[in-house]
Amino acid sequence: MSPSIRCQLEKQEQAILSPHACFSVNSRGRLHKEPDTCDLRTVFQRDRDRIIHSKTFRRLKHKTQVFLAPAGDHYRTRLTHVLEVSQIARTIAVCLRLNEYLTEAIALGHDLGHTPFGHAGEFSLNQLHPRGFKHYRQSLRVVDFLEDHGRGLNLTWEVRNGILKHSKGYRDILPTDTSELPATMEGKVVRVADIMAYVNHDMDDAIRAGMIEKTDLPAHLREVVGDNSSRRIDSMVRDLVTFTLEQDDGRLHLSDRMTDTITEMRSFLYDNVYRNQRVHNEFEKAQRIIRDLYAFFLEHEFPEAGPGECPPIAKIKSEDGKKKRHREVCDFIAGMTDRYALGLYKLIFMPKPWSVF
Repeated sequence: MSPSIRCQLEKQEQAILSPHACFSVNSRGRLHKEPDTCDLRTVFQRDRDRIIHSKTFRRLKHKTQVFLAPAGDHYRTRLTHVLEVSQIARTIAVCLRLNEYLTEAIALGHDLGHTPFGHAGEFSLNQLHPRGFKHYRQSLRVVDFLEDHGRGLNLTWEVRNGILKHSKGYRDILPTDTSELPATMEGKVVRVADIMAYVNHDMDDAIRAGMIEKTDLPAHLREVVGDNSSRRIDSMVRDLVTFTLEQDDGRLHLSDRMTDTITEMRSFLYDNVYRNQRVHNEFEKAQRIIRDLYAFFLEHEFPEAGPGECPPIAKIKSEDGKKKRHREVCDFIAGMTDRYALGLYKLIFMPKPWSVF
């Protein structure tokens, strides 16, 4: 009998991919053991497909990237963000001969735990929940526990590790402390692709919104990366691929010039976009919505019906009723889309017109 397509793909990986790549046959396995009955796809292809077909992934299309519930059709959402991260990361992975399927799965799953209203929602839940809240931890919670009626997606260790370790916040792009980084090169690629994506598309959206002009970005930065999104991404990807291949040591490398440029671009966005008064005003409104919904559902049951389809609510096993309720409320709100949160807020807190007739 001829080998299955999956076996052929696994052999192709070993023949083609870099020694620094993560091979499908070497996966550490899934969170829970299950029979591997698919003869068409590798384990990382299956992970990618489980993420794409999840309800949480579909809800990303109505979650904020930077601008809350934007009216324009061309502003990024959390869904378009993860697709752009995936495209950039896959390009890098192919150039470095890494596992493209693993890279794609991590990229598509890395923001599944993001809240409604972007970082405004995350900031609020981090204050409200007794144990704090980080979207990357929630992303892992989604794939491990919340999806598929509490069964989770049962992904491989490598994808789960990449999701958990993708976030860098305001820290170094390529830190020397490897404990901050994913275990695989593919996970490291997604981590860098994430910042390459957002510093470019957030700038693009800010220009579209009239908050900044193209020429506001300092000239010395434009000289390095170009004056539009396409050129900037190409410059960053080329730099990363070139210097990583030159070193060939199992780590990612950027030139000092490009590292400084991306860092300055990120600082420019914080100063001129993320902390812009218009964005800040909407940020405060979003925080108020999250706070009010959180307080309400600590004392009331979740809705059986509402302004849309409810996010999943998993049953929490805990002896402490108060801790259990906080966890359930946090999961519920984190799973909301912007429009669901707005609709539910209106339904609960806004007065309804009535008539005696």
